[in-house]
Amino acid sequence: MKKFAYLDELEARSIYIIREAYYQYRDKLAVLWSMGKDSTTMVHLIRKAFLGKVPLAVVHLDTSYKFSEIYSFRDEYAKRWGLQLIVMRNEQALKAGVSADKGHLECCTELKTNALKQCIARYGFQALLLAIRRDEHAIRAKERIFSPRGSDFHWDYQNQPPELWDQYNKTIASDERHFRIHPMLGWTELDIWRYIQREELPVVSLYFSKNGTRYRSIGCEVCCSAVSSQAGSISDIIKELETITTPERAGRAQDKEQEYMMQKLRSLGYM
Repeated sequence: MKKFAYLDELEARSIYIIREAYYQYRDKLAVLWSMGKDSTTMVHLIRKAFLGKVPLAVVHLDTSYKFSEIYSFRDEYAKRWGLQLIVMRNEQALKAGVSADKGHLECCTELKTNALKQCIARYGFQALLLAIRRDEHAIRAKERIFSPRGSDFHWDYQNQPPELWDQYNKTIASDERHFRIHPMLGWTELDIWRYIQREELPVVSLYFSKNGTRYRSIGCEVCCSAVSSQAGSISDIIKELETITTPERAGRAQDKEQEYMMQKLRSLGYM
């Protein structure tokens, strides 16, 4: 029996959703790529769905505070995979000195959420593919696969469309701005690493242990802390995850990760 054969089912389901999204939106569809393990897996799934090509724009919301390893990874694989890369920065907010030092709510809202608003306005996207997972954070567990955002960009988490028998509401209503589409909601952190190992996918070196620590979740350098770990390979990471109970985002800025704060950020349009 093929080891971890259930990954085939996860892959097939995600590819089905990706193709449905592309059929519905075509050139009005983009994928958000943070260079993290999840969104890199998403780009790989898109390449699988379209015979090695990525026929849609790939958006990096660049806060300017990312790890240098992330920028190097982005530039290398955007070129290697022939991606239609859009690097979006909220230049006005950066010139005004917005940073995490002035508060994570303002920083994330300006440099991520508002940067995304500017991107959608400039390029006319109607739908976005995101690699979020339900197991990653309690608030993300409330998401739908096809999740509408209002004309004010807000997420109405208390009034979401039902999704029964893989039937999705894919049409933008008159009072809606765009769809967030989540093909990987049902994956877990362990699934991601098993799939990365099976598919031999590249990942940012920050995930591997150096001097007894590594990063489980990567993003802005000012918001991430390494965790104690001796996992220096993908096999080591998988073994570690099969036994530990520490939350994946334990190394993120804690005030941002509290459920109330994350729910507020996401209701305002945060990823």
